[in-house]
Amino acid sequence: MRRYLNRLIRWLAWEHGRFEWLYRRTGPNGYEWAAYLKHRNTFYAQGEDCYILPSALMKEASNPKFIRLGNNIRIGTATFLCHDGSVHVFNRAFGLQLDRVGKIDVRDNVFIGEGAMILPNVCIGPNAIVAAGAVVSRDVPENTVVGGVPAKPVAKVDELIERWKEEFAKVPWAPLIANRAGEKDPNLEPELDRLRLEYFFGESANEKSGSAT
Repeated sequence: MRRYLNRLIRWLAWEHGRFEWLYRRTGPNGYEWAAYLKHRNTFYAQGEDCYILPSALMKEASNPKFIRLGNNIRIGTATFLCHDGSVHVFNRAFGLQLDRVGKIDVRDNVFIGEGAMILPNVCIGPNAIVAAGAVVSRDVPENTVVGGVPAKPVAKVDELIERWKEEFAKVPWAPLIANRAGEKDPNLEPELDRLRLEYFFGESANEKSGSAT
């Protein structure tokens, strides 16, 4: 019954744009949610191979028609703001009729981490990383990692990748990952977990002592 209900909610959301909040609660993964947003023409434009967590605030907090996403984008629980709501306070206070709105342009191959906030009138990438918790108030150049409040460059992506390669070569599960087809193979997960636990804590998944001391 629950499965049937979830399928009905999904159909109503995808085909009629209804009960989106309820569809979000059924737990679609990031690829499915990104596909849904593209299907509903949510943004000004959206490329291929996007992953967007349903918890990302891209519709509630802004007008998504001012957001453009490129290809191979991965977005965590981040907030996108295309409007500066403070202008309305002072419009009312001083009898003004001002408007502050801007676009957000995310180019190809960009990762935006958990808790990041993207402010109006910024361009990110291509080939860029926004660290968790960063507040992006200006453009993020190509091949750049930014972090902090406000976000500032902290590394170059190509240098970071070389560091990742060196670190990856040293871990015992590297051969499994190197030969894995795709991002995840359920058949490999138990062995990956065992190797990682043993590497991190000196114990395997089947040899845990029961409680940390």
